[in-house]
Amino acid sequence: MHHWTDRPRLAVDALILIDNRLVLVRRGNEPFKGRLALPGGFVEFGETTEQAVVREVLEETGLHTKVSRLLGVYSTPYRDPRGHTVSAVYVVRKTGGNLRSGSDAAAVKLVPLSKIPRLAFDHSDIVADFKKARRAIR
Repeated sequence: MHHWTDRPRLAVDALILIDNRLVLVRRGNEPFKGRLALPGGFVEFGETTEQAVVREVLEETGLHTKVSRLLGVYSTPYRDPRGHTVSAVYVVRKTGGNLRSGSDAAAVKLVPLSKIPRLAFDHSDIVADFKKARRAIR
């Protein structure tokens, strides 16, 4: 018999650019406590991934956003030390609100795309994919 924890968990992460700077949160909790990461979190029951990413961004950054597009789905089994977590990563745009840290974010930072430090989880790989996708669109 399987328990629900035997299955991958579903998460979302957001890429938000404001004046060519990426919105990052400093993690307030383990894993990777103190490390910068993309805003995001787990999808709740009854919620779409699009609703989840908008909610998580608001909770962690104070920003109201709208989904622009899906960047990709990241599913490497060991990307999260807490267990197999699949993340739908969205490019979202700010529609309102003021940047402030909330819920499990210790701080919120705006970091130029050219100066992104090493991020938590596989978020450095996600940002690299985002940069490649932006170059391809231009």
